[in-house]
Amino acid sequence: MFAPRFLVSMFGALAAFAIATYFLTGSLASTAVQTLICAVLIQVGYFLAVLFLVWKEARERRKLSPGKPPAEATSDEKQASKVSLRRLNRPRHFNS
Repeated sequence: MFAPRFLVSMFGALAAFAIATYFLTGSLASTAVQTLICAVLIQVGYFLAVLFLVWKEARERRKLSPGKPPAEATSDEKQASKVSLRRLNRPRHFNS
């Protein structure tokens, strides 16, 4: 779900919905309210879809490593996550 593509698609769908609603009702106020409700429903659907994808990914990761609890890390993993601060604090960290 690429956010810019989703936003363009959402605004396109809302514009089509607003035009169709205006032609059906003939009321600008009713069209605005119904389009706003439609926008909220689209956002709720997008949120639930992202929540589902996160849940699905977490479930798949748990299946891949059933023997190891997620909070524990081996000493090799702890060492790999450390960053040398001396290397980052050098005044000339670029090649010249």
